[in-house]
Amino acid sequence: MVTSNVGGGSGMQVERFVPAEPAEVWRVLADGWSYPLWVVGATHMRAVDDGFPAVGTRLHHSVGSWPVQLKDRTEVVACEPERLLELKAHAWPSGAARVRIELRPEPGGTRIVMQEHAESGPAVLIPGLVQQAVLVPRNTETLARLESIVRNKVVRQS
Repeated sequence: MVTSNVGGGSGMQVERFVPAEPAEVWRVLADGWSYPLWVVGATHMRAVDDGFPAVGTRLHHSVGSWPVQLKDRTEVVACEPERLLELKAHAWPSGAARVRIELRPEPGGTRIVMQEHAESGPAVLIPGLVQQAVLVPRNTETLARLESIVRNKVVRQS
């Protein structure tokens, strides 16, 4: 499911149901080292701040394909374990984006709701429909990857 106009501005939302409890999904989200495995575009994890995902901690990673990679960082701006992770993704030179991931318990699993919108820099000038044309497929794939990791971890831990 996809919706637009997130946060009162241009942005978008994608959702995915995962047949796993919120705690199982949270274990993956709270493992900063797993970030490049499920976030489309993140390629190399350089460091994870101690205490991640506490508010103010950062992931230090690269984006892009070798040999053209940019050192980047993502900062936690809100965290409610097993319910919410909100990030400020610094995407130099395009600016920064706000990414909100909510875990909503449902019978038989968890609905993951991911919202994203450009927050600063030149990316805010890109029309909403153009942003959606890029973000919807990318974030749909991001949630598919996240589900694959969650399902594999649940199977291996059983």
